[in-house]
Amino acid sequence: QVQLVESGGGLVQPGGSLRLSCAASGSIFTINYMGWYRQVPGEERNLVATIDSRHRTNYADSVRGRFTISRDGAKNTAYLQMNDLRPEDTAVYYCNLKHQRSPMERVYETWGQGTQVLVSS
Repeated sequence: QVQLVESGGGLVQPGGSLRLSCAASGSIFTINYMGWYRQVPGEERNLVATIDSRHRTNYADSVRGRFTISRDGAKNTAYLQMNDLRPEDTAVYYCNLKHQRSPMERVYETWGQGTQVLVSS
């Protein structure tokens, strides 16, 4: 069993910054990917950013240059630094973890409970 605990969401004015955190715990042998996705009511959940075991990153075009994803391997924690926030960034942000419990097992996927980000003046 793996748990993800997200924090850092909230209300911010346009142009402001927030930092999201996602801490993973439980039966984790290796983390393949950690990432952030976001969803607004009535729409699909979309990728924001991912980071793999080699710290290679991938970003949605809409956030590239404004958001930065990072990982602390020792803490099994991923961060999403969000700068220059815009009203269209308003969404529920979900942490995503892809991991293995042992070297020979398949990759498991776990989602966090979501944290609300509201960008408004």
